[in-house]
Amino acid sequence: MDRDGPVGIGLAHALEPDHRLVAPCSVHAVTILGAADSGPSCYSRFVNEWFCWQYVEDRQGQITDALVEHVLITLSALALGIAIAIPLALLARRVPRLESAVLGFSTGVYTVPSLALLPLLVPFTGLSAATVVIGLGLYALTILVRALLDGLRSVPDDVREAARGLGYGRARMLTRIEMPLALPVAMAGLRVAAVSTIALTTVGTLVSYGGLGDLISHGVQRDFRAELMTAAVLCVVLAVVLDVLLVLLQRVLTPWTAGAR
Repeated sequence: MDRDGPVGIGLAHALEPDHRLVAPCSVHAVTILGAADSGPSCYSRFVNEWFCWQYVEDRQGQITDALVEHVLITLSALALGIAIAIPLALLARRVPRLESAVLGFSTGVYTVPSLALLPLLVPFTGLSAATVVIGLGLYALTILVRALLDGLRSVPDDVREAARGLGYGRARMLTRIEMPLALPVAMAGLRVAAVSTIALTTVGTLVSYGGLGDLISHGVQRDFRAELMTAAVLCVVLAVVLDVLLVLLQRVLTPWTAGAR
């Protein structure tokens, strides 16, 4: 990923598949041209395989840039979503009459199609990664706000009463009692939001900041199977890896739940 711009997808190469443009020709012509071609064996004008390790080796830099961009956008969007979800959940918890409005807002944002939301943000943020981060951060609120509320509700009332008896004020009780006990439920929501955000990041290709989505879009447009399959597989692997990391993080942050498993 270029620090000053989005991941670049190069123009069509002589060896890059583009079967939309291949004119009808005889089998003998294809055989002769294929024999003369000393390029890749699994992707070229006449070969277009789904699984091609040679493509990964040849385009390693491009794939790495797209993967890094995808990870950065996903993590930034999740961080933004958490930063907005926590105060909204606390507001809904402290002022019950606002709970419906808060949940309605977070759910309502998710009903806006991503194909419409990102272009609506462009006049304010431009064709930049910020457009994708803000859009995905807002989408994550649907899951995160409700998960935080459910987590706070899961704290037993007798625990709160005991904390008050020990002289805990609201702020201290929130940071030392309620939030730690709400973590298991909140982390479950964060895991769902993380996987969802990884998938939605690909839509960022609308503004040229889609990470692996840029490769998927380019692969679809040019019928480049190796590129399409590689980017899709990496999206799945990334989702699994992030989910595993969040599970490990949850075990570190909530060691008291180990005995309950």
